[in-house]
Amino acid sequence: MRDEFFWLGQMNKATIVTNTKIGLLSEELAKKAAKGVQAVLDAGVDPANRVSRVIQFEPKLIAAAGPEVTVIHVGRSSQDMHSTYRATMMRDNVLHLARHLETTMAKLVELAEEHKDTILPSYTNGVAAQPTTFAHHILGFLAGFKRDHERLCEFYERLNVCPMGACVLNGTGWPLDRDGMAERLGFERPTRNAFDATQISMTDLPVELAQVQSSIGLHVGHFIADIMTQYAQPRPWILLAEKNTYVSSAMPQKRNPGLMISVRGYASDVVSNAMAVLTRAHNTNTGMIDGKSTKIHAGLINDSVKMLENFMKVLDSLVVNKERALEELSLDWTASQEIADRLMHDHKLPFRIGHHVASKMVGFARANGILPLTFPYEEMKRIYTEVIDTEFPEGDRNCPMSEDEFKAALDPREILNRRKTSGSASPAENAAMIAEMNASVEQFKNWTAAKAAAIEASIEKLECEFKSFL
Repeated sequence: MRDEFFWLGQMNKATIVTNTKIGLLSEELAKKAAKGVQAVLDAGVDPANRVSRVIQFEPKLIAAAGPEVTVIHVGRSSQDMHSTYRATMMRDNVLHLARHLETTMAKLVELAEEHKDTILPSYTNGVAAQPTTFAHHILGFLAGFKRDHERLCEFYERLNVCPMGACVLNGTGWPLDRDGMAERLGFERPTRNAFDATQISMTDLPVELAQVQSSIGLHVGHFIADIMTQYAQPRPWILLAEKNTYVSSAMPQKRNPGLMISVRGYASDVVSNAMAVLTRAHNTNTGMIDGKSTKIHAGLINDSVKMLENFMKVLDSLVVNKERALEELSLDWTASQEIADRLMHDHKLPFRIGHHVASKMVGFARANGILPLTFPYEEMKRIYTEVIDTEFPEGDRNCPMSEDEFKAALDPREILNRRKTSGSASPAENAAMIAEMNASVEQFKNWTAAKAAAIEASIEKLECEFKSFL
């Protein structure tokens, strides 16, 4: 990644080019300053010479070209220069994170396509609720990651403004070309308010980026937690390929999901370190540097990237047992709401009455060890009549649902096929959402590539302009 030293060099190059164009710097002095800047940059191949602050860079420039070249510092301050390299480094980090998020999302789209027909239980409050598809489950997470990427894009637009020319905090008497400076450093435009440029934005912008990373960590953590619950099952239907687990030192039968445990730890690091960014920025006077550390902010990006890289390893090694997942659905009454829905939709029974019929069926079945697929139709009719007699005597005592209808209502695949609402787990909606998400990922990739290309183009253009002074 491009560091503070690199961007200090770019700012000095841009200053020489821009100030010469508007007459603040003579051609002769500009050439002398350019040679001095280049000498400092050449010496920077040695890490010992790769400084990170203006007050460290300038003595090297004076040593290389003499004190008269410090005329390039007119209208500048370490305040606006440091704010600028913080913004450029954060900008690079946003694109770096965006690329890894795009790779993760592309893998999730691939998994959703692979598991459009994989039916499994979904849960609310930790209890089996309704049948769904693994594709629909994944698409839900993709919707969350999509919001995360959209936040990165929106954040980038707020970030990509140039502090140079703000000087300390209230501008300068020198007639600087702030637009030309911003363009040469790859920014969209200059920061509008000089006080914001150096004292406000470089505290709140890192916090905003940390919040986005925290959201990504939450989504990764939730996904891992959903899979981890499977390891409490004697016969899981989603687990890691065995090569990605490790055997217990004492219990030969145990296969511990070490890879997922590590990813959960990385996600926890991201969430907690994001809070550290907020805490450092909190309750400080404007102008304090507590919340401006490029090292801490880059460290959080590295944590997020490490989390996503290892999350990819989890996604690459997931093994899904479709038959076992379907069997799990048949062990519980996740289809019971369908009974109530069909009694109302097809036979005009009030929903709450149908709900009580289904609830009493479940209670009877659990008390007598009966599973959904073996529940006697005659028993269903008896319960129906009992509920009508006690709760809805004006209704017809005879169960209107045929045996075939009753069995279909307990079939998870049939339940999903009948889903009609947009965004549901129906096959048609799954396919549509997969196509939409695939298109979104491609748009994100194009956005990231375009933003990165714009920065590279500004660097190349500045280099060409600067070389004319050497």
